[in-house]
Amino acid sequence: MTAAYSIDLRKKAVSAVDRGEKKSHVCRTLNISRNTLDQWLKRREEKGSLAPEEYQRGPKPKIDDLEAFKAFAETHGHLTQKEMSKKWVKPVSRVLIGKAMRKLNFTRKKNLWLPRKGRATATRV
Repeated sequence: MTAAYSIDLRKKAVSAVDRGEKKSHVCRTLNISRNTLDQWLKRREEKGSLAPEEYQRGPKPKIDDLEAFKAFAETHGHLTQKEMSKKWVKPVSRVLIGKAMRKLNFTRKKNLWLPRKGRATATRV
């Protein structure tokens, strides 16, 4: 997808047409197509703005409420990603749980420095 034209250029083109200049002359001067100018005029009539539409790249994330997921991850952080995916509100895969955890900078590694229960520490002699 190409970059959108600037708002400044859009305003200049539309104001030139409003002043009474011919559309073909405006298009040649500003090096835009006639169809583009017509779309800008139509957008101004329908929406009242010349701003380009905002598009989202890629599919919408299935875990879109990161604040709720952060609270969920803090309470269920001791579980594996597979177990967390079963407990989440909507059914999601463990991969999506991992992606959401990375967005929040949560690590999936557990604290290995805690002493394990039932094991005596070995000492060197």
